[in-house]
Amino acid sequence: MLPLADSVSSDLAPSRFPNDFRMKVWLMASFLKSIFGSKPAKTVKVEPFGSEFEIPNGQTLLESALQHNVPFPHNCTVGTCGSCKCKLKTGRVKAITDFGYTLSRQELEAGYILACQAVPRDELTVVEVESQAEDTPPPEKFVGRIASRETLTHDIVRVTIELDRPLRYIAGQYANIKSPNVARGRYYSFADAPERNGRSRISFFVRKVPGGAFTEALFTGRLDDLQLEVDAPHGGFYLRMSTVPMVCVAGGSGLAPLMSLLEDARKSRVRRRCILLFGARSQADLYVLEQIKGIANAWQDPFDFIPVLSEEPADSGWKGARGLVTEFIASSLPDANWAEVEGYMCGPPGMIDAGIGVMTGLGTRLGSIHYDKFTDESHSSNSI
Repeated sequence: MLPLADSVSSDLAPSRFPNDFRMKVWLMASFLKSIFGSKPAKTVKVEPFGSEFEIPNGQTLLESALQHNVPFPHNCTVGTCGSCKCKLKTGRVKAITDFGYTLSRQELEAGYILACQAVPRDELTVVEVESQAEDTPPPEKFVGRIASRETLTHDIVRVTIELDRPLRYIAGQYANIKSPNVARGRYYSFADAPERNGRSRISFFVRKVPGGAFTEALFTGRLDDLQLEVDAPHGGFYLRMSTVPMVCVAGGSGLAPLMSLLEDARKSRVRRRCILLFGARSQADLYVLEQIKGIANAWQDPFDFIPVLSEEPADSGWKGARGLVTEFIASSLPDANWAEVEGYMCGPPGMIDAGIGVMTGLGTRLGSIHYDKFTDESHSSNSI
């Protein structure tokens, strides 16, 4: 009966009904509608922006927030990059796709959701967005061309792009790069420390993905003479102002944002204990070692670099750590009060999730762990 009540209009006036039965149906529908009314509008509040707006049925929280000019962090909009992660403070939401694909178990238990995949179910939904760096520049579109490609390992290259004008960003952020012959853009983190007036040349560490449309074209040189569109900067991965020890964990091309972050911190003469753990398969997969050594030598406080190899041959003579990189987090700071440690992680989803589990298990607060998950085409069609 309620759907019928919702459908009553002036075209269904009593005079149009040819018999008493239809008249009774119309009267009953009108009566029920007068009692129950139409479905109440859903309201969303976004903190700390102080924004409040109504959201149409079926629309995601992110879609509606952007329509109301709320500066909600976002990028991929399909639930893979995690940029729109926020904490659900009040209300319930329906997940279009499982939040657990991108968010860790600890984040889910703490009430975090992805705004791009969340449809509010209650009359009032309140979410809290993590504060961005105060000096984060707004994203813009740039035109660029590949200036150089440097082989770092068998499947990772340093790509440098010359832009039409300087680009300003925060260390740890990333860019969305589009080429004319690939349908979707690809996300890559800046590998260099930013400059005050912006950089006209930006570099990235790019890992080759077998069968990946963008990386196959990149590694074979088919993008060298093409005009690229660079949409940047994006992302909320950045170094928080603090003096507590920091544990950085990287895997594969996930070194890029950490190198940007650490180089910038070195230039700014940041003083805090730092551990850099880097997970690779073998010695052949280690790269930018001299650059890391330079950062360590210039660091104001103790700085330890711990490479961890997972597939190094037993008879190779390697004297360093072996296994999974996250297995060495606890021993990297044996005497630490882990409640006063910050984590910075960049790499594949499995590594990030394991790292979060280790650090929270040691006593680190979830809010003190910051990460950037690197996905590829085996995880998402919008990936590298």
